[in-house]
Amino acid sequence: MNLPHNRIALVTGAGSGIGRATALALLADGWRVVFSGRRLDALRESIALAGDPFGDIGQRALAAPADVTRADSVEMLFDFIRARFGRLDLLFNNAAVQVAEVPLEDMALAQWRVAVDTHLTGAFLCTQQAFRLMKNQAPKGGRIINKGAVAAPAKRPQPAACAATSQAITGLTQAAVLEGRAHGIAVGQIDIGHAGGAAPPPVDARHVAAAVLQMANLPLDTNVMLMSIMGTQMPLVGRG
Repeated sequence: MNLPHNRIALVTGAGSGIGRATALALLADGWRVVFSGRRLDALRESIALAGDPFGDIGQRALAAPADVTRADSVEMLFDFIRARFGRLDLLFNNAAVQVAEVPLEDMALAQWRVAVDTHLTGAFLCTQQAFRLMKNQAPKGGRIINKGAVAAPAKRPQPAACAATSQAITGLTQAAVLEGRAHGIAVGQIDIGHAGGAAPPPVDARHVAAAVLQMANLPLDTNVMLMSIMGTQMPLVGRG
């Protein structure tokens, strides 16, 4: 465990899974962490798992419910961060929804829109607000890490929405990399293989969190633009 410091992190989708594991890893590493997600009870459950490593959990871990698909909700979230801390050093765009694995022609438009709104529009809205804050804070700059999926470089049948949004997240990351350079904003992406259940072979969410933490702790003049992490036995290249 490292000594506490004053760097501020925002993790979306922090009520479960990879978001929860990453927020807890950042907290244990000394960060002040804003746990965000749609359900306040789940965020509080995540924070409760941390214990009180530095004796000031109420100051270091904050639950901030938000719906990343809504611009007004995202704006309120960042207004809260600005008012409470005055800056943001790390944004982990992790919010996601389960996407039904059905043939493309059977996917309901509502399912498609939920996936696009959460995975892509949510990441865009949070990145947009993070840019506005990071460009104007003192000292300026910060880091943004987008969660992608191995469905972007290596497709498999049926989850069309996941494949499409994963490709789009990569485009968003690349655009933000270029625009962030002038302002000391480092932007990267972590593509994740299956992280739960039994098949395909999953990667432990704690190991994903460790990889995100490694990216987060780099100096801002160094960037991991794209990392892939998955279970060793997961089919990927050639999907076989």
